[in-house]
Amino acid sequence: MATTNRVLADTGARYPIIQAPMGYIATWPLASAVSNAGAMGIVATTGGLEFAREELAQTRSHTTTPFGANVIVSSGSGAVIDAICDAGVRFVTTSAGNPARFIDQLKSRDIVVYHVVPSVAAALKAIDAGVDGLVVEGGEGGGFKSPDDVSTLVLLQAVRRAVDVPLVAAGGIVGGSGMAAAFALGAEGVQMGTRFLLSRESPVHPSYKAALLEARETGTVMLNRTSKPAVRALKTAVAQRVLDNGGVLAPEAFARITELYFGGDLGASVACAGESVGLIDEELPVAEIVANTVEEYFDVMARLAEQFASRSF
Repeated sequence: MATTNRVLADTGARYPIIQAPMGYIATWPLASAVSNAGAMGIVATTGGLEFAREELAQTRSHTTTPFGANVIVSSGSGAVIDAICDAGVRFVTTSAGNPARFIDQLKSRDIVVYHVVPSVAAALKAIDAGVDGLVVEGGEGGGFKSPDDVSTLVLLQAVRRAVDVPLVAAGGIVGGSGMAAAFALGAEGVQMGTRFLLSRESPVHPSYKAALLEARETGTVMLNRTSKPAVRALKTAVAQRVLDNGGVLAPEAFARITELYFGGDLGASVACAGESVGLIDEELPVAEIVANTVEEYFDVMARLAEQFASRSF
């Protein structure tokens, strides 16, 4: 008897693969390409109201398939929520704050809301606030993180034991084998950031992409552990200077982040990246990334099904 995948039901996507809402990067060229490939493209709204309106409109004009949006709770606004709803978006992820701030406004417009969580306590709090599902984000992922980071492998099991809502696994996943592992631990979807960062449609500068491709699995470091939020980033000269100064990021650490992203100046800012850079060895079109992930997932599941049928390892 077939089972219903709740992430597919909630997103309307063909595949339970979600693109991470990387700030300034998760814009219409990437989000629309991901949705057109059958996965769930997400528009980041970090640039403010007018930025969000333009990106949502452009994404809508470049895909006829469902796409979503992300709201950073601590810096979002009711006006941005209205812009998302007015754009016809029906799936929103919230992060970096208590989703209770916007949950009533979102639910009044029939929006499905998943909240990003780094711990069981945060998961329970988000469910109490009324979210529909959770993005369970392990410390392997790039960008802003909890300083008390837990690996995706452990966190996903712990959250699944505590809740029964649909879970999306995030952190360290770049393809079908990681997706199969996440599903075995109770996820019904996966979110990928670094893998889509290294796609043809990703808008970041070739120099940034080259640095990502050169990095190994040990090529990232967690900064700002004694403060909030912590940040996982590439081990660049900038990151090393932060480490030499106690690992604490200065308030202006990200003031020139767009010069790194789009100008290729690796000395301009901290270069966010997940540990999964060590699993990626080429830049590919989004459609190929999605297709490869799905194919590998079913290949792994078929092998496991054979082991199950034979009751052998």
